[in-house]
Amino acid sequence: MFKTIPVLAVVIILSLVVGACAPPAAPTAAPVIQTVVVTAPAGTPQVQVQVAQAPGFGETLKAVQARGNVVCGVNGQLPGFSFLDPSGAYAGFDVDFCRALAAAIFGDDTKVEYRNLTTQERLPALQTGEIDVLIRNTTWTFTRETDNGLNFTGTTFYDGQGIMVPADSGISSLDDLEGGTVCVQKGTTTELNLADAMALNGVTYTPAVYEDVNQTYGAYAEGRCDAVTSDKSQLSSAAKAVLPDPENHIILDVTLSKEPLSPVVRHGDDQWFDLVKWTVYATIAAEEYGVDSTNVDDQRANAVNPEIKRLLGVEGDLGLKLGLTNDWAYNVSKLVGNYAEIYERNLGEGTPTYIPRGLNSLYNAGGALYSPPFR
Repeated sequence: MFKTIPVLAVVIILSLVVGACAPPAAPTAAPVIQTVVVTAPAGTPQVQVQVAQAPGFGETLKAVQARGNVVCGVNGQLPGFSFLDPSGAYAGFDVDFCRALAAAIFGDDTKVEYRNLTTQERLPALQTGEIDVLIRNTTWTFTRETDNGLNFTGTTFYDGQGIMVPADSGISSLDDLEGGTVCVQKGTTTELNLADAMALNGVTYTPAVYEDVNQTYGAYAEGRCDAVTSDKSQLSSAAKAVLPDPENHIILDVTLSKEPLSPVVRHGDDQWFDLVKWTVYATIAAEEYGVDSTNVDDQRANAVNPEIKRLLGVEGDLGLKLGLTNDWAYNVSKLVGNYAEIYERNLGEGTPTYIPRGLNSLYNAGGALYSPPFR
């Protein structure tokens, strides 16, 4: 005899508009939004959850391979991370991770189409399939994953929010900004963190909110606000590459938040999620094991470390498990380099956008970078 067991009643309302004879949606079509109405336990209100559903397992890679390139969403206005260099080519830390994906998939790091996206555009562009992956100074948060149907694949840059002021302003703490104006970019965690920090410290201020990086720092440079706030990486980049007199500005010794920056993909395609995630880890593992663009051929031919052999496709079938060839990580190291090479090329001491590695060092060098095993 079967017993009736009380369960949560779940009603899923699926809203999808299609033509009477419309063909099946392409893999990059806009995701279906489902409203899931859940009957909660007695005494508590009902909860409505919107879930953005993306294409199924394997479909993103198929679409990318059929198209012949990776469509990568970037900032495009942030020197050191993603910007157009004097030759008109995209360059930067985030750009190199876009290149790493192309190297892993095609064995050719040039097969990338870059899309410049504002803070307001970036998440919708990923949700609707306009881009395949977002690699654009975007902070990993709980609600960005759960509310938007997205997956953050793993931290590429550990950052924190700071505040920059003119060096001669006399401002040295949050309290000194009492009654002042702070420039901040619209639609970012920065805007919310600033409000939280000021409220916590009892500081009254006026936010001056702008749409993008250029507007924000342009207003600050013109003296329309007493300070500007963003991730410290952006403050450093802007001070050295955007402001007309970078030596006349300082970043206060205060950190308002944790800002782990990570590539982002849509929910629903675990193969693509794994591929992006393990491409990032391949650059970190390569640094740990001493594999770089200059010695990767020698390492592949002569390495005795089983981890290196698996990483470079000499042993095992790790690439096939991602839908790629087994030399995928070899191609990443050969064409783009390991994490240290990516960092030094874009943010190292010899660059205009130098940022000390700090937490972005390997775990065995006092940092937070750590790759799971390649086995």
